[in-house]
Formats: sequence, C-alpha cells, structure tokens
Amino acid sequence: MAVAGTDLSRELDEERQLLSTARRCLVQMRDRAEQITNTARDELTAWALGRTKAERIAALTIPADVPLFFGRLDPDDQGAEVVHVGRRHIRDEQGDPVVVDWRAPIAVPFYRASPSAPLGVRRRRRFGFRAGQLTSFEDELLAPGADAGTSALLLAEIERPRVGPMRDVVATIQPDQDELVRAPLEQSLCVQGAPGTGKTAVGLHRAAYLLYTYRERLHRAGVLVVGPNAAFLRYIAGVLPALGEVAVTQLTVAELTATVPVRGTDGPAAAALKGDARLAAVLARALELLITEPGTSLVVPMGARRYRIGSHDLRAELAAVRDDPAIRFATGRDRLAMVLAQRVRRMAEEEGVSPTDRTVERLARTGPVRAFVDAHWPALQPAALLARLYLEPEFLAAAADGVLTAAEQDLLRWPAAPRSLGRAPWTAADTVLLDELADQVERPASFGHIVLDEAQDLSPMQYRAVARRCPTGSVTALGDLAQGTAPWSARDWVGALAALGKPEAAVTYLTTGYRVPGEVMVLANRLLPHLAVSVPPGRALRAGRGAVTVRPVRGGPDELTTAVLGAIDGSAEGSIGVIAPDAATADLAAALAAAGVATTPPDHPEAVERVSVLPASTCKGLEFDHVILVEPAAIAAGSTPGLRLLYVALTRAVSQLTVLHQDPLPPELAG
Repeated sequence: MAVAGTDLSRELDEERQLLSTARRCLVQMRDRAEQITNTARDELTAWALGRTKAERIAALTIPADVPLFFGRLDPDDQGAEVVHVGRRHIRDEQGDPVVVDWRAPIAVPFYRASPSAPLGVRRRRRFGFRAGQLTSFEDELLAPGADAGTSALLLAEIERPRVGPMRDVVATIQPDQDELVRAPLEQSLCVQGAPGTGKTAVGLHRAAYLLYTYRERLHRAGVLVVGPNAAFLRYIAGVLPALGEVAVTQLTVAELTATVPVRGTDGPAAAALKGDARLAAVLARALELLITEPGTSLVVPMGARRYRIGSHDLRAELAAVRDDPAIRFATGRDRLAMVLAQRVRRMAEEEGVSPTDRTVERLARTGPVRAFVDAHWPALQPAALLARLYLEPEFLAAAADGVLTAAEQDLLRWPAAPRSLGRAPWTAADTVLLDELADQVERPASFGHIVLDEAQDLSPMQYRAVARRCPTGSVTALGDLAQGTAPWSARDWVGALAALGKPEAAVTYLTTGYRVPGEVMVLANRLLPHLAVSVPPGRALRAGRGAVTVRPVRGGPDELTTAVLGAIDGSAEGSIGVIAPDAATADLAAALAAAGVATTPPDHPEAVERVSVLPASTCKGLEFDHVILVEPAAIAAGSTPGLRLLYVALTRAVSQLTVLHQDPLPPELAG
C-alpha cells in the first residue's frame, strides 16, 4: 500500500484534473437530457416520455460533495485503457467513457481482484475525498505474493463520521457482498447477517445493480423495497437515488396492506395469532361457507322459451366452479353465471335452437341468473366478512373448526359491534388479513424484484402479503434471526422462505462486521446463547480497542441525565444515538432539551441534529458513530424478546459504545 504524498503530487494533480473533466462531462450530459423535446402525439405517451426524461435528469444530478469516482483499475495489458470506477457512467462529447458505472462488468475486479486472482488487473487504486475534493490515493499491487492487507482508505471510509440518513457504500463493497449484489435476477436470495455485516447495503445495492443490468424488464415490472417501519425507510431513502435509481417503490408492510384505518391494537397473543399462517386456512374456509348449495331449480327465459335447470345439475355446476383451484372467489361469480348460461345454450341446442355467443353473454346477465349467483355465491366484501368472523361466534367456529382452539377463537372476537365498518377497531394485523381476502377480489400490483429488509420480523401472514406482490419475480430477503423482536419472529429461514413463496432461495451467511467494532461485537455476542436461535456469531473487521465503556451511575434520574450529558460532551465528531427503554425515552429527551441539547425526534432520523434520542424498539437498522445505551436491564426485562432487543441496541455503534446503568446489568451480559 502507498498513500500519496508530496512525491506523488503530480499523479494526484492528474487525478484531480480527471475529476474536473468528469464533472464537466456530467453537466454536459445533463444539459443534453434537459434539451430533449417531447414530441409524443398522445397524452399517455407524452406522460411516459416526460417521466423517463425526469428520471434521466435526476440520475445525472450528483451533489458537488459526492465523489464522481472512487476507484481506478490499471490492466495487465500496458496498452489497454485505465478504468475509473464511479457511481454513474460518464462519457465525453465523443461518447468515450470517462468514468464507468460500478455495476458494469468491467468494474468487477475493483471489488473482487486479489493477488491470488488479479482478474487481469495489475493495480487497484482507491481515492480519498473530503467535501468532494480529491485529497489522496492508495495503490494496491495485485501481483502474486503482494501484500493483501486491509486498505487504510477503506477503513477510513467505513469509520467516517455520519450524521443524518444512511449513505451508499458503493466504494467499500467487499467481495462476499459483491457476489450477492451481482446475483442474477432469476435467483432469490436470503442473507442472514450479523450486525454491521452490510445486509441492508447488499439489498439496496443489489436493487441498483438489477435495475442497471435488467433495465427493460424491471422498468416495466418495477422494484419494491419493504422496510420494517417508516423511520427506517426515511433513513435509507437517499441510498438508491444517490446510485442513480429514482424509480423504486419503498414501503412498509403496513403501507403495503393499508386498506382500512387502524384504530385498535392487539395484545401480544392476539397479534401473534392473527399473524399465524393458520389464519389463511380460516379465511379460506369462511369464503367456502359463503357459497351455499341450491335446493330448488332455476328457470331461465330465453326469448319466448323458458329453460329449467334442476337443483342436482345446479349443485354440480356450482361444485365444478368452486373446486377449481385456479379460480379466485370474485372471478368465480362471473364464471358460475357463464356456466349456467352455457348449460341453457346446450339445452336449447338439443331442441334445435342455436343461440349466438352474444345471446349467451346476455343470458349470463339476466335477472334470474344474477339473482341465483347473488344468493348462492355472494359478492365478497373483505371488511364485512372479517367483521362477521369477529362478531358471530357460530360462523367463526365453523370457519375455524379443526384449525383454532376455542381459546384462540376467543382471542379474535370483538366484544361489541362497531357503529360502522369504517369506525371498526381494526388493528395492524387485521389489515394483513383483509389483504389476504382482497386478493380474492383483485390481484395487487406485482413487482419484478422485492428487497425485504428485517425479514425475520414478519409474521407468516405478512410473508404471504409480500409474496402476493412477487408471484413470478425474485426476492432478496435480508435479516438476522438473532434480531427478531416480534412475538412471531422467525426461528429459522426454512419456514420463513416457504411462507414467502421462495423455498428454493439459498441462505447465505455474512459474519464479518464492517460497521461494528470488535469490542462491541464481543460484548453483544455474550447474548447469543440466550436468544433461542442458532446463528453464527459475528466477527469484526476492526478491533475497536477502547470502543466500549460500561459505567454504573449512582443516584436518581437527575444523575443519570447528567451522565448522559457527560457522555455527549465527551463524544468525538459524528452522530450520537441515545438509546433507552421505551418508557423512559420521552422523559430523557425532555431532560436533554432542558439542558440545551438539540435532538432528532425518534420518527425523523433523516434530520441533521447530531444527537438522536430513541426507544430501543425503534433503533433496528439504524447506526450511529457513538451509542449511549441507557439501562440495559430495563430493555432486556428478563425475557428472550427483551434480550434480542438489547442485542439490537448494543450493535448500533460504529465507533463508540457507552453503557450507563443504575440497575445491575443483565446476568447474560455481565462478565
């Protein structure tokens, strides 16, 4: 490794000149995009072209403080062109590349080349930047036997202080991550990763890679990113636009399934039951119960004649439609009407009459046929059906017979009927059940690829809701079983992937933590034997000596606040996350505000205040340079889910972890 100094200033100046050239070329590319004239003759085409133009301009807009390139590859062939690798493909006026997109095949050696497998490259160069200005570079020779030590610039980039939203890590993607990022579109992946291993980064950069490589297919089908909560989505919102991808849908599961206002809450037992895959069977049975067999015949007029279909034949026709697994409930109504009309046609043909196709279509819409269908195959109203299950014990018992116990059925019942379905006490879990029923009416929008983050925390019914949005596409499921904090959190990936409809997805393990310092990881790993899951322990790329401070605090709440203020004052530059038990967060935030400390609200991590105060239950997926963890025993609360929550909170630190406690440390953590 060699870092540029005064003896290499000429090369540094040349690289700076190339950076200036790249910026000038990027501006020219954006100017040309803005000058494109929309000549479409119809409104829909004009809208589509306008949207494409806007996306192109947005993709070519890079802030001045964002480096246009971060690496360089010098090929073995001395006559071949040197390649600069960056966030976008930038070309000059002649169309020649100035910077190649990191997703292009030619950029692969930047991430994967090594002295033992140089991939046609003799030298890899990394660049150091500050506020968008190129300040240094570092060369790595890739000849056999050369030093393959860790890059100092890479470590500096990982440790660079962060305030505000998540940033892309395109300059620091590691070989094991790059293999996952560049997996083919047809391949579904499940990434089990310890804290700080870059799971979220892998998923987001994989989305960007797939959009680049399979542009035409995914432009039509779309890409969806599903996150655990709105705060997390706001935190990651800028990553894909920074990589040039602005047309990606990002939603929580709650937003994905939102059809009714959520006015109620479930207790842990009821929430876990509503997330159980058995509820899908109960709902399917309830749909079957809506379909009733006729006991009388049906008379259908056609012209001057009347045709009678006997009850036996009606039951046979209804059963044939009902038992067809390819027919959804709402479609079955129309199919049944047409089947009955076709039977009348056959009856007429036996008498020498030949009804036309148009006549048959009219027959399917006649009053007697529609009345029969409405009586024996009623229209589905998801909210009304679910409310009926909650309000009518006999109906619920019939739908849940052999599936749910009597005690479980009691958990589902409403104590009283609401004044209207619009004011019903629907819960978040209910919206997922309603989504299951709504799928029988109209299929939801489908995506070509879905990135599912914090996948371990989805219930089986939520997995089904996601699977409905990707029946023919692929999925990248990201998670850590050790960080599962919901009552229904997955205990293994086999069952989770089956519920997601992707049982063939291969599970890949990431264990090297690039974000979490070694001392923090060692402390957090003490909890793993107590989390009731089997996952390999994480190991850290950086030792992080002196990264952990555990400090008992004597006295009352005021002394604890004083200790937090002292830890904030003693913190180096970068973001600070004060993570506390949920019940204590509001009081702690108020105390810090009274002391003059400006903080970021828990639900707005994209704000730029240096200090954030947030409850342990919402810190998943976030990261801070310095974490001040308050009262770990109250977070753990003596339970397996609590210990997992503590495991999550401990591993949010990038550089420094300070643990402040008045109560004794949890015995699982002490040592």
